Amino acid sequence: MKSIKELNLNKLKGNKKFTKSPEAWDEQIFYFLLVDRFAGEEDYPLYDQDRDYENALLDEESKNQWRQNGEDWIGGTLKGITKKLDYLDELGVSVLWISPILKQPVFSKNYHGYGIQNFLEIDPHFGNKDDLKELVEKAHSRGIYIMLDVIINHSGDVFEYLNEAPVYTGEPYEVQAFRDSKGQPSVDPTNPDYEKNYPDGGIWPQELFDLDTFNRRGYIRNWDNDPEYREGDFFSLKKINTGQGNLNNYQASKALKTMTDCYKYWIAYADLDGFRLDTVKHLSPGATRYFTAEIKEFAQTLGKKNFYIIGEITGGMEFAKMVCEQTGLNAALGINKIPENLENVAKGYYSAENYFSIFTNSSLLNEGQHQWYHKNVITMFDDHDMVYQQQSKERFAADKKTAPLLKNAIFLNFFTAGIPCVYYGTEQGFDGSGDNDKYIREAMFGGDFGAFRTHNRSFFDQKNPIYQEMKKLAKLRKKYINLRIGRQYLREISNSKNENFHLPTANGGRCTEIIAWSRILSQEELLLAINCELDREQNSKVIVDNELHNLGDKFVCLYSSDQQQIGKDIEVIKGAQGNNCLKINLAAKGRVIYKSL
Repeated sequence: MKSIKELNLNKLKGNKKFTKSPEAWDEQIFYFLLVDRFAGEEDYPLYDQDRDYENALLDEESKNQWRQNGEDWIGGTLKGITKKLDYLDELGVSVLWISPILKQPVFSKNYHGYGIQNFLEIDPHFGNKDDLKELVEKAHSRGIYIMLDVIINHSGDVFEYLNEAPVYTGEPYEVQAFRDSKGQPSVDPTNPDYEKNYPDGGIWPQELFDLDTFNRRGYIRNWDNDPEYREGDFFSLKKINTGQGNLNNYQASKALKTMTDCYKYWIAYADLDGFRLDTVKHLSPGATRYFTAEIKEFAQTLGKKNFYIIGEITGGMEFAKMVCEQTGLNAALGINKIPENLENVAKGYYSAENYFSIFTNSSLLNEGQHQWYHKNVITMFDDHDMVYQQQSKERFAADKKTAPLLKNAIFLNFFTAGIPCVYYGTEQGFDGSGDNDKYIREAMFGGDFGAFRTHNRSFFDQKNPIYQEMKKLAKLRKKYINLRIGRQYLREISNSKNENFHLPTANGGRCTEIIAWSRILSQEELLLAINCELDREQNSKVIVDNELHNLGDKFVCLYSSDQQQIGKDIEVIKGAQGNNCLKINLAAKGRVIYKSL
């Protein structure tokens, strides 16, 4: 389609029965993948660590080739994802968040999908519209919802300035030309030949093929300077003019209205369940609110009463909460403090309070309002950007010393406040690291840029102990509502004779104490704990709720990394300071859940 005039949303809706939204998005488990890197249509042999580890690094030439491959398309497709839905379903995934799939400039290597050239077509590297529809239908048949990553902040590199790569100064720059199908700046910017340049030149649909679509103010240098970060280009990706005005009097631009109609089309065409909205910090709140309101109202007409929109919001948790409340976004990706603190608490490098305090301490929240964080924040540690890692990017398991604690990190992610999200490959222990994002975007299906520095090996190993553990934890989360929405309390512990109860800390090194917390719902307490020690079991007394329990009350072990503990009871005892507590034992790298009886 060349124009939004070709869209007939009412006809597209017809008498079609659309999938209803889940009642509670905050009780789901999300899984995020990059389409190009997740699954292709060719089957490769399953990876064997002893035989295949770093099989692409046999000599300097092969090393360089493997590194170069990571900057190009590898071959993952929508059909490939469809083939792996059983793998995801068994893992316990209930929401599949997929990276952008719309058409990129043909001359680009935007395998990640974040530089769109045509908002009404699927990039042929990924497949076609029918492939998307089939993926959604087959996911829905397994009870898996589909969330698409979408962008309204910028397009791909679709034009060239008169003076190449100008920096932001606040003033608009003159444009030399739109790019043609070969990437050359040859298309008249004021009077483009639409017929000649469809579909690979310029930008589409036709309503966007106009200089007024763009701010044209050069690329951002100071990412914290307002309005620079809201008006400038993302390097070569061109900032779209979304409109003007304050929050309550925002006038959406033609470009924003056009993109919004395009995304309505994809919802109706493919029966999508939600969006992840990219780079919200860089959008005016009015633009975000316009888009969110329009999309949600349209989804309502399809019977999707709770179409979910997650915003990628950098700038701190309080800022994220404010933006969500201003714009109608349902949730925020906690990409600032959360990944860093979740990972380092699980590894024992940070004190437990560094992570748990995120969900309790805020000048914007009154008592009881901390539930906002529980229901409106996506929590994850590995991801495709690792924003907090500026110089070098690395997945959790890249740190070989603490890699054995990956199961504890998943446990912490699944059973603490927030909505857990898994980044593809984490369940297989991917250990990518390096000075570029590509190293944490390894191919899972094989090909020329495989995980663990391999080629032509796949990693869908359902017998992998990490996969098996995640599957087990997902079932527990589904079974026990406390683990999903219970109030959360970091617990004080004591492992000394004088019973000096305190929060576990990392004092200049690693935390050498048990980390324990409670999830309480409707007078029922579940106590959870992890041991960050790599080679030493630990015994600790852990405080439980004084009002809910009496001396001699019992807790039963629902789950433990030590199978022999499961099903066994322990009694509530009194600590030296009069606190009710449990005395628990955890093996090195261990995990446990106790439930009050």
